[in-house]
Amino acid sequence: MSRSVETGPLPSSVTADDLDRAVQLALAVLREAPPAAWDNKAGSLEWDCWETVEHLSDDLFAYAVQLGPRKPPLDGAVPFLWESRRPGGPANAVHADRTAGPAGLLQVLEASGALLVAMVRTTPSQVRAHHICGVSDPEGFAAMGIVETLVHTHDLAEGLGLVWTPPAGLCSRVLTRLFPDAPATADPWPTVLWATGRVALPDHPRLTDWRWYGSPRSPVPGA
Repeated sequence: MSRSVETGPLPSSVTADDLDRAVQLALAVLREAPPAAWDNKAGSLEWDCWETVEHLSDDLFAYAVQLGPRKPPLDGAVPFLWESRRPGGPANAVHADRTAGPAGLLQVLEASGALLVAMVRTTPSQVRAHHICGVSDPEGFAAMGIVETLVHTHDLAEGLGLVWTPPAGLCSRVLTRLFPDAPATADPWPTVLWATGRVALPDHPRLTDWRWYGSPRSPVPGA
């Protein structure tokens, strides 16, 4: 795919650097996990912590490959085979070798994140690709990857006994990009957790159904 030179991002834009920062911050926290804790349930999820990292890795991988073809599909996902290793487990194309231990698991996460960072960094802004919540652009996939990373690291931190509070600016940018109707009265990080159905906010009950809006901010130039 031909990659064009583009002008700099808007101040509120979500960038590849934001995604890279989110992944690296998550890795730094997860590396502190006790080795015996990876079989614990991940927060409110039905998966254990190992499966949740595989799921997060798979999300980042899936977003990267969706942007990969010269003409990304607009009507469905690139047809990798996603399958669960157990009833009720996450359906992934990415699975980590358990004999590599937690260090290997986190290396899989870092590698998957790096794939999406590279695709966001090198894909022209006018490119569009399918997502179940609507056709999106590279910035949208970066924002989705960040939200996946932030909230699943929250789930993991609960299961692993860790502390996780991502930067407010990072949270604010993904709220602006993906959750335009989120309340502006609370701190950005709790608002991300509210928008993804994990906590309640004052005057805003916990959501039982939620989605983000990945549609591009502007149409394809010249369309």
